[in-house]
Amino acid sequence: MKTGLFISFEGPDGAGKTSVLEALVPRLQEKIGDTIVTTREPGGIVISEKIRDIILDVSHTNMDDKTELLLYIAARRQHLAEKVLPALTAGKLVLVDRFIDSSVAYQGYGRGLDIPAITWLNHYATDGHQPDLTLYFDVPSEIGLERISQNAEREVNRLDLEALSMHQKVRSGYLKMAEQESERIVTIDASQPLEKVIEDAYQIILEALEKAEK
Repeated sequence: MKTGLFISFEGPDGAGKTSVLEALVPRLQEKIGDTIVTTREPGGIVISEKIRDIILDVSHTNMDDKTELLLYIAARRQHLAEKVLPALTAGKLVLVDRFIDSSVAYQGYGRGLDIPAITWLNHYATDGHQPDLTLYFDVPSEIGLERISQNAEREVNRLDLEALSMHQKVRSGYLKMAEQESERIVTIDASQPLEKVIEDAYQIILEALEKAEK
């Protein structure tokens, strides 16, 4: 790769995006070698992982919505500065499990916080950096929550305990963003068999890599 490429994976809870990301790495390594960095939000580095523990702790049910938002953004800033930007500068492919769109979907559409304010805060924290490409894995909320309940190995966090209506608002927000920013956000039907979802995502990323080389 001549330049770094920044790709985010987004979706409501239970969409399977993390499983897809993990499955893609060895296939992409066969194509481009060890120039891949995978990470997640909140987390990815020591400071941001500690903030993640605070945000997602199931005992923190009294957390204020704005506190939640600001913690996410603080974790994002440190993660971007310490891990993502250096990797991009080094010309690597960066695959991140969640980024700015999650704040808009969960704290904006889900919690009902002011979306322009969320957008401004994220812009300030990231110096305007956006993914070159976002894969949005779409799945009905009922299916996503059913998957979570059946997956004993999955981390159950505070957001998983939210009511169905909250998850439906989040999904609705994602769909609106995907429509508004169709040049950056590519929607994948995550209700398909996992193998098909992985293949769809792989082909989309290959196309993005080819464009980045030109």
